[in-house]
Formats: sequence, structure tokens, C-alpha cells
Amino acid sequence: MAETSIPVRLEGGVPVVAAPGEIDLTNAGLLRAALLEAEAGGVAALVIDMSGTHFCDSAGLNVLVRAHQRALSEGREVRLVISGADVMRIFVITGIDTVIPIVASLDEALGRTPASVPVPPVGLPAA
Repeated sequence: MAETSIPVRLEGGVPVVAAPGEIDLTNAGLLRAALLEAEAGGVAALVIDMSGTHFCDSAGLNVLVRAHQRALSEGREVRLVISGADVMRIFVITGIDTVIPIVASLDEALGRTPASVPVPPVGLPAA
């Protein structure tokens, strides 16, 4: 059965679009609709969770790049979560990895990783 929509949820006030396992010409329009829905709130950042995505063709890349361009023109940011090597390879080959911020986890995209916690200076006890 074909997908009829792509879920959008809020996490800490940030819209998160859960991309499907495969993004191609048959569902790129659904992804675009989900991204437009997520952008409608005028939020500062939008996360596209592609951690479950294992294939993305040029139609999908086009939708993602256009979402990034819309965000930049409105002073917003798009962050991609990509954990699969096959999908990441496409972004590296096309150079999109140098254009759109890509992180390895949803926590990192939402700024909830331990790496984002300040490290106390050497010689001072942690708070």
C-alpha cells in the first residue's frame, strides 16, 4: 500500500519530518508537502530525520535542496539526520553535504547531545 502522507511531529518546539525508507519520484511530492507543512509555523529550524532512509534519488535531493533554499531565504535552517552510509554517500558525491547541515542523530540535530554541554576549563571541578 502506498504512503499517503509523511509524519511531522514537534520535539522541543522543533518540527521533525520523518523521511520514508526510500525517497524517489513516487513520493518526493509527499515529502515536499510534509516540509511545507512543517515550515508553515515559521520556526527557526526544521529537522528532516533520514535515519531510516536507505535510498534517495535526484527527486528527493531536489526537494531537500529546495527546502534548504527556502529556509535560508527566510533566515531559517534545515538540518538533516543521516545515519546510513549509502544515503550519506549520495550527499557526499553530489556535494550537498557541504551545503546542508548533516548530523548523525536526532539528539544532535535537536542540540541534545553531550557534546553540546560546556566542558569546564582544565583544573576546575565540573558543576
